[in-house]
Amino acid sequence: MEELAKNIIVVGGSAGAYEVIVDILDHLPAYFSAAIVVVLHRNSKYETKVESSLSRRLNRKVTSVKDKLPILADNIYFAPPGYHLMVEPDHRFSLDISDPVQFSRPSIDVFFESVADVYKTNTTAFLLSGANTDGANGLKRLAELGAACYVQSPEEAKIDTMPKSGQKVSKNVTTLTNAKIITYFSLLT
Repeated sequence: MEELAKNIIVVGGSAGAYEVIVDILDHLPAYFSAAIVVVLHRNSKYETKVESSLSRRLNRKVTSVKDKLPILADNIYFAPPGYHLMVEPDHRFSLDISDPVQFSRPSIDVFFESVADVYKTNTTAFLLSGANTDGANGLKRLAELGAACYVQSPEEAKIDTMPKSGQKVSKNVTTLTNAKIITYFSLLT
Protein backbone atom coordinates (compact mmCIF):
# COMPACT_ATOMS: atom_id res chain seq x y z
CA MET A 1 0.00 0.00 0.00
CA GLU A 2 1.27 3.44 -0.89
CA GLU A 3 2.03 5.75 2.01
CA LEU A 4 1.27 9.42 2.49
CA ALA A 5 4.35 11.58 2.11
CA LYS A 6 5.73 12.84 5.41
CA ASN A 7 8.00 15.25 3.51
CA ILE A 8 7.33 17.35 0.47
CA ILE A 9 9.64 19.02 -2.03
CA VAL A 10 8.03 21.88 -3.91
CA VAL A 11 9.35 23.51 -7.05
CA GLY A 12 7.99 26.73 -8.52
CA GLY A 13 8.92 28.22 -11.85
CA SER A 14 7.77 30.06 -14.90
CA ALA A 15 9.45 31.25 -18.08
CA GLY A 16 12.83 29.56 -18.46
CA ALA A 17 12.30 27.00 -15.69
CA TYR A 18 11.17 23.98 -17.71
CA GLU A 19 14.66 22.89 -18.84
CA VAL A 20 15.99 22.93 -15.28
CA ILE A 21 12.93 20.99 -14.08
CA VAL A 22 13.58 18.32 -16.71
CA ASP A 23 17.25 18.14 -15.64
CA ILE A 24 16.17 17.77 -12.00
CA LEU A 25 13.75 14.96 -12.80
CA ASP A 26 16.28 13.22 -15.05
CA HIS A 27 18.62 12.86 -12.06
CA LEU A 28 16.15 11.46 -9.53
CA PRO A 29 17.01 8.15 -7.89
CA ALA A 30 14.76 5.15 -8.47
CA TYR A 31 13.05 5.74 -5.10
CA PHE A 32 12.68 8.77 -2.81
CA SER A 33 10.61 9.11 0.34
CA ALA A 34 9.24 12.61 -0.28
CA ALA A 35 6.58 13.77 -2.72
CA ILE A 36 7.80 16.18 -5.39
CA VAL A 37 5.30 18.81 -6.55
CA VAL A 38 5.96 21.24 -9.39
CA VAL A 39 4.00 24.42 -10.00
CA LEU A 40 4.89 25.68 -13.46
CA HIS A 41 3.07 28.62 -15.01
CA ARG A 42 1.24 27.27 -18.07
CA ASN A 43 -1.53 28.67 -20.19
CA SER A 44 -4.71 26.64 -19.68
CA LYS A 45 -5.83 27.43 -23.24
CA TYR A 46 -3.17 25.13 -24.66
CA GLU A 47 -2.67 21.43 -24.04
CA THR A 48 1.01 20.89 -23.24
CA LYS A 49 1.17 17.16 -22.41
CA VAL A 50 4.03 17.90 -20.00
CA GLU A 51 3.11 15.05 -17.66
CA SER A 52 2.75 12.39 -20.35
CA SER A 53 5.97 13.38 -22.13
CA LEU A 54 7.90 13.40 -18.84
CA SER A 55 6.39 10.04 -17.85
CA ARG A 56 7.73 8.53 -21.06
CA ARG A 57 11.11 10.20 -20.71
CA LEU A 58 11.58 9.20 -17.06
CA ASN A 59 9.92 5.80 -17.34
CA ARG A 60 7.86 6.61 -14.23
CA LYS A 61 4.49 8.19 -13.61
CA VAL A 62 4.28 11.98 -13.53
CA THR A 63 0.81 12.98 -12.38
CA SER A 64 -1.30 16.02 -13.15
CA VAL A 65 -2.98 16.74 -9.82
CA LYS A 66 -6.68 16.01 -9.45
CA ASP A 67 -8.83 17.42 -6.65
CA LYS A 68 -8.63 15.41 -3.38
CA LEU A 69 -5.73 13.26 -4.64
CA PRO A 70 -3.61 12.01 -1.70
CA ILE A 71 0.00 13.21 -1.58
CA LEU A 72 2.06 10.04 -1.73
CA ALA A 73 5.75 9.35 -1.16
CA ASP A 74 7.90 8.59 -4.22
CA ASN A 75 5.54 10.46 -6.57
CA ILE A 76 5.99 13.41 -8.90
CA TYR A 77 3.05 15.79 -9.30
CA PHE A 78 2.43 18.81 -11.51
CA ALA A 79 -0.15 21.50 -10.82
CA PRO A 80 -2.69 21.52 -13.64
CA PRO A 81 -3.00 24.73 -15.65
CA GLY A 82 -5.97 26.95 -14.84
CA TYR A 83 -6.28 25.99 -11.15
CA HIS A 84 -4.64 27.11 -7.93
CA LEU A 85 -3.15 24.11 -6.17
CA MET A 86 -3.38 23.80 -2.40
CA VAL A 87 -2.72 21.21 0.29
CA GLU A 88 -5.36 20.17 2.81
CA PRO A 89 -4.54 19.25 6.45
CA ASP A 90 -5.20 15.56 5.63
CA HIS A 91 -2.34 15.63 3.08
CA ARG A 92 -4.55 15.73 0.02
CA PHE A 93 -4.48 18.22 -2.81
CA SER A 94 -7.28 20.64 -3.52
CA LEU A 95 -7.87 22.69 -6.63
CA ASP A 96 -9.35 26.17 -6.72
CA ILE A 97 -10.48 28.44 -9.55
CA SER A 98 -10.38 31.77 -7.69
CA ASP A 99 -8.85 34.78 -9.42
CA PRO A 100 -5.27 34.62 -10.68
CA VAL A 101 -2.54 35.79 -8.31
CA GLN A 102 0.34 37.69 -9.91
CA PHE A 103 -1.46 37.06 -13.21
CA SER A 104 -1.05 33.33 -12.65
CA ARG A 105 -3.28 30.35 -11.99
CA PRO A 106 -1.74 28.19 -10.70
CA SER A 107 0.02 30.62 -8.38
CA ILE A 108 3.26 29.52 -6.78
CA ASP A 109 2.54 31.79 -3.79
CA VAL A 110 -0.86 30.19 -3.15
CA PHE A 111 0.66 26.71 -3.28
CA PHE A 112 3.78 27.46 -1.21
CA GLU A 113 1.69 29.20 1.49
CA SER A 114 -0.70 26.26 1.79
CA VAL A 115 2.21 23.81 1.94
CA ALA A 116 3.80 25.91 4.69
CA ASP A 117 0.68 25.64 6.82
CA VAL A 118 0.49 21.84 6.52
CA TYR A 119 4.03 20.50 6.09
CA LYS A 120 5.97 23.27 7.88
CA THR A 121 9.58 22.08 8.51
CA ASN A 122 8.96 18.94 6.47
CA THR A 123 9.15 21.08 3.34
CA THR A 124 12.00 21.84 0.97
CA ALA A 125 11.23 24.57 -1.56
CA PHE A 126 12.92 25.66 -4.78
CA LEU A 127 12.07 28.82 -6.73
CA LEU A 128 13.39 28.84 -10.28
CA SER A 129 13.45 31.09 -13.35
CA GLY A 130 10.49 33.34 -14.07
CA ALA A 131 9.47 36.82 -15.18
CA ASN A 132 7.39 37.92 -12.19
CA THR A 133 7.61 37.78 -8.40
CA ASP A 134 5.16 34.89 -7.89
CA GLY A 135 6.59 32.51 -5.31
CA ALA A 136 8.47 35.08 -3.22
CA ASN A 137 5.69 35.55 -0.65
CA GLY A 138 5.18 31.80 -0.38
CA LEU A 139 8.92 31.28 0.03
CA LYS A 140 8.93 33.90 2.80
CA ARG A 141 6.12 32.05 4.61
CA LEU A 142 7.95 28.73 4.27
CA ALA A 143 11.18 30.25 5.60
CA GLU A 144 9.32 31.76 8.57
CA LEU A 145 8.05 28.29 9.49
CA GLY A 146 11.49 26.68 9.23
CA ALA A 147 11.32 25.03 5.81
CA ALA A 148 14.51 24.66 3.77
CA CYS A 149 14.24 27.30 1.01
CA TYR A 150 16.35 27.69 -2.11
CA VAL A 151 16.40 29.84 -5.21
CA GLN A 152 18.11 29.17 -8.50
CA SER A 153 21.15 31.36 -9.00
CA PRO A 154 19.88 34.45 -10.88
CA GLU A 155 23.06 34.32 -12.98
CA GLU A 156 22.01 30.90 -14.30
CA ALA A 157 18.26 31.54 -14.55
CA LYS A 158 17.00 32.30 -18.04
CA ILE A 159 14.87 35.04 -16.48
CA ASP A 160 16.13 36.22 -13.10
CA THR A 161 13.11 38.15 -11.73
CA MET A 162 11.63 35.24 -9.79
CA PRO A 163 14.83 34.00 -8.10
CA LYS A 164 15.94 37.57 -7.31
CA SER A 165 12.60 38.26 -5.64
CA GLY A 166 13.01 35.05 -3.63
CA GLN A 167 16.48 36.11 -2.46
CA LYS A 168 15.06 39.31 -0.95
CA VAL A 169 12.38 37.78 1.30
CA SER A 170 14.49 36.11 3.98
CA LYS A 171 18.07 35.60 5.09
CA ASN A 172 17.07 31.91 5.37
CA VAL A 173 16.81 31.50 1.59
CA THR A 174 19.90 29.93 0.02
CA THR A 175 20.99 30.50 -3.58
CA LEU A 176 22.12 27.40 -5.48
CA THR A 177 23.64 26.85 -8.90
CA ASN A 178 21.83 24.54 -11.30
CA ALA A 179 24.46 21.87 -10.65
CA LYS A 180 23.87 22.03 -6.87
CA ILE A 181 20.09 21.87 -7.33
CA ILE A 182 20.46 18.79 -9.54
CA THR A 183 22.86 17.22 -7.03
CA TYR A 184 20.35 17.78 -4.23
CA PHE A 185 17.68 15.85 -6.15
CA SER A 186 20.09 13.10 -7.26
CA LEU A 187 20.91 12.37 -3.61
CA LEU A 188 17.33 12.00 -2.37
CA THR A 189 16.61 8.91 -0.31
